[in-house]
Amino acid sequence: MLASVGAIALSACSARTDSGSNNNSSSSQSQAAAPSAAADAADPAGDGKAQCAPTSIAYAGTINGANAALGVNILNGAKLAVDQHNKANPGCQVKLEQFDTEGTPDKAPGIVTQIVNTPAIIGVVGLPFSGESKAAGNIFNGAGLVTVTPSATNPTLSQNGWKTFFRGLGNDNTQGPAAAKFMTGELKAAKVCVIKDDSDYGTGLAASTVQALGDKGTCQDSVKTKQTDFSAVVNKIKSEKPDAVFYSGYYQEAAPFAQQLNDAGVTAKFVGPDGVKDDEFVKGAGEAAANAYFTCPCVPADQFTKFTDAYKAAVGKDPGTYSPEAYDLATILLKGIDAGKKDRAGLLDFVKSYDGQGITKHFKWDDKGELASTTVWTYKVEGGKIVRNTEIK
Repeated sequence: MLASVGAIALSACSARTDSGSNNNSSSSQSQAAAPSAAADAADPAGDGKAQCAPTSIAYAGTINGANAALGVNILNGAKLAVDQHNKANPGCQVKLEQFDTEGTPDKAPGIVTQIVNTPAIIGVVGLPFSGESKAAGNIFNGAGLVTVTPSATNPTLSQNGWKTFFRGLGNDNTQGPAAAKFMTGELKAAKVCVIKDDSDYGTGLAASTVQALGDKGTCQDSVKTKQTDFSAVVNKIKSEKPDAVFYSGYYQEAAPFAQQLNDAGVTAKFVGPDGVKDDEFVKGAGEAAANAYFTCPCVPADQFTKFTDAYKAAVGKDPGTYSPEAYDLATILLKGIDAGKKDRAGLLDFVKSYDGQGITKHFKWDDKGELASTTVWTYKVEGGKIVRNTEIK
């Protein structure tokens, strides 16, 4: 399913420490300092002088389906960018249309067909999940409608020949080896069990992680979407006595799985990827969450002060996973509209040639829609909240 994963050399960033203490004694590395927003980061407000006919962009992704919190994080980030733009630019009002795919490959093609048949929509933030992206990307491509995803990480998505697909983060050929390095390095795991779900995302990320682990990947198993009883897998893991368990999938299944591991007395560190890194996992896993870590090709938002304060004022809570990435990507679409791009072809060309700084990273894409430079962060649960841990490049 994946293209072959080459040997990727990853080295931890040189130590950068906060003045804050690290209360998790299982980690031997100081918490890395979060980056601040670059001074030249693109602002969706622009100069306030934009002029355009009323036009639309869309968010396409889960809003009410399984793992909806991940999609809502993205929707809220994009909405904040559009709201800031419209407030500052009375002469250029952009509508953000919302389409709920429920995050599934079955429903996404029908919803995407509705989007491409809405002529006013000239750009899309989404799709969030790899499976739905695989199922519907050809529809966007056929319509010449540019899509910028803040979170779909399966590497094969950029290998389909689509000219409208742009990924705003690193793919799983980066995250898998980074996860392996984190577990065998910082967590000092000599034995790791990798458990995958049946999604395109979970399957692809597991393959990348297993390859990078080499002989330290001592056991593997699979679970299914919507599974709730994990006793057979838990018993296998218990007999293997690993130092870490990597769950390659989403938080809906990861939470009860982690809880059942804990109830069975498994003491291995639990590590989940970006699909698990959400407050809903912490709530669902209960006391098992205290032993959890996460990897994510996403940047901590706590030092993006202007963005974080505005997000909290608008949404009533801190930004979630991929909220700042969605804000950056929506901002790029808005900058294209402000630059006079009035149709799908014009906005697609604008994104293809874009070269600019956002709050999360520098955005410039190759001909496959991949970024040249990306990073992976690790996170942990501390005091019932997900906090940044360390950065791995």
